[in-house]
Amino acid sequence: MKLLFLACLSPNTGNNTTAERIRSYIEAAGHTCELRDAAEFQSPAEVADLVSRYPPFDGALAIHLFKAGRLLLDVHVPFGVIFGGTDINEDVKVKQKCVVMDQVLLKARFAVAFTNTLKEEAELYLLSQSSKIYVQPQGIQTKVAEKFCWTEFLKSSGVSSEHVDELRVFLLVCGLRRVKDPLYLVKVFSELHYENPQNVLVIIGPKMDPAFTVEVEAVVKSTAGVFLARERSQQELHAAMKRCFAIVNSSASEGMSATILEAMDLEVPVLARDIPGNSAVVQHEFNGLLFSSPQEFVRQSQRLWSDLELREKVVRNGKRYVEEHHSVKRERETYQRLVDILL
Repeated sequence: MKLLFLACLSPNTGNNTTAERIRSYIEAAGHTCELRDAAEFQSPAEVADLVSRYPPFDGALAIHLFKAGRLLLDVHVPFGVIFGGTDINEDVKVKQKCVVMDQVLLKARFAVAFTNTLKEEAELYLLSQSSKIYVQPQGIQTKVAEKFCWTEFLKSSGVSSEHVDELRVFLLVCGLRRVKDPLYLVKVFSELHYENPQNVLVIIGPKMDPAFTVEVEAVVKSTAGVFLARERSQQELHAAMKRCFAIVNSSASEGMSATILEAMDLEVPVLARDIPGNSAVVQHEFNGLLFSSPQEFVRQSQRLWSDLELREKVVRNGKRYVEEHHSVKRERETYQRLVDILL
């Protein structure tokens, strides 16, 4: 079987990593899977033309109902879709997008949600058959770069300190776009840094929104204790995550944050904003800490460094949670089974 797989493939993003992983499952089952960036295409007609060229594609797959799924509306082959997160959390609020996503979901043979919450939201806002939507959490694998220098990483990010090992580095991993809200904690974190210069916040991720990136760079440049690191390969990022004090997620909206799950797998504590996508994964005081305001973030951060027992508990439970609920083996079996539906 020859499959076309459409996704938003900005380098070093969760979508890209997820798409590459799912493609590997499909190809391991003996199929051919051509992964293409949805941004390459301007209209469904372009994709329909590609699919019908000789040798033609037998089916298709897309991550994100609107950004990629809409491009499959004119194809004459069966297809499946995977919810991205912002499609269900944000795009459903826009009537025109909602109409398009309804059409995609009605035509799709199957849909995949990362969490039960996403499935319930889709059923609430979109025209869909419940039996068509499968819940499959993301499978998580981490690999730390062997040749990684923590001191060099911090120095290249603008963090200068003679006593690197004494720093309390909070790492916020996200693509620079508004929905990830990387500036949400900047003001209170600067105050934390003023109280104790050991506290530093490093924001790292691809520059996905050029105009917003300029805004972030300007704010960070004028804020003490907050730094912006250049994006790194996944293995280097995992190495940086492994060395930091805690991983921070301040997104306004999430589907399922791979970074949170990777942090748990790497045995690093997680501080996450209390939004549906995050609270579906992070159980407060069990496998991570949730905050609903910048001030609450400060309180939870202080607990994390003053209460060693709490820190060890969330790290231990986070690791166990990923092992039990985010198995790559189960994820592979699910997608290989779903692709058979397109046959």
